[in-house]
Amino acid sequence: MDSFICEMHAHTKNTSRCAHVSAEDMINDYINAGYNGIVITDHLSPSTFAKFEGKAVSWKEKIDFFLRGYNAALKAANGKIKVFLGMEIRFYFPENANMNDYLVYGVTEKFLYDNVDIDHMRIAEFSELVHKKGMAIFQAHPFRTGMTITKPKYLDGIEVYNGCPRHNSYNDIANDWADANSLLKTSGSDYHEHEDTARGGLIFDRQIKDNNDLVRLLLETNPEIIRR
Repeated sequence: MDSFICEMHAHTKNTSRCAHVSAEDMINDYINAGYNGIVITDHLSPSTFAKFEGKAVSWKEKIDFFLRGYNAALKAANGKIKVFLGMEIRFYFPENANMNDYLVYGVTEKFLYDNVDIDHMRIAEFSELVHKKGMAIFQAHPFRTGMTITKPKYLDGIEVYNGCPRHNSYNDIANDWADANSLLKTSGSDYHEHEDTARGGLIFDRQIKDNNDLVRLLLETNPEIIRR
C-alpha cells in the first residue's frame, strides 16, 4: 500500500507576514523533498489583517487576501503535489489574554466567505462551528511560550511535534499531554523559511484525494509522526 507524506503546517509570504518564502518556491521545496501533499495553513489572525486597519474593507476582501497563498500554491503545484486548504487561526478577543493558535483542517473557501468574523469568536463557539461543518481542530505548539492550555473537549488533538528551529515548542511535553488527555497527534514543520522544509509532517498509509479524505484519515487512522 502506498504511503502519503503530508506537510501539515506551512505558511507562505503571499499571505502570512511572518513567512519569507513565496508559495511557488515552497512548493518546489516540498516536491524536491519527496512529499505527496501539503496543507497551506496561513495565519488567519490580527497580524494578517493589520494592513487593513483604518480602512473600510469587507470580509470578502479579507478572505480574498487570505487565500492568496493557497491559490498561488495550488497553481504552482500543477498536479505534481496535492495542495490542501487549511488555516492557523488566532482570535481577537482581548479577554482571551493569550497567543493561542489553532490549526484547522478540512477548510473550504465557502466556509471562509460564509462565516464573517470567525476570528472574533471564542474557542468554544468556534470549535462547535468547525465540528458541525466536518472539520478538525488541533492546537498548534500548545506549550510554546505565550500559549495557554485549551480544554481538551474543544479539540480533536494537538501538535505534538513542531519542527520550527527558531522556537522551543516543548514537543516532549506536548506529546505527554496528548497521551494523558487522549488527544490525537499531529506534526508539522511550521514552514516559514527554506531551512524549515520537511522537518515535520505525517505519513498516512494510503493516498489522500481531497480535504474530506484528509480529515477522515486524520481522525480515524494513526498516521506516523515525522520528527526531524
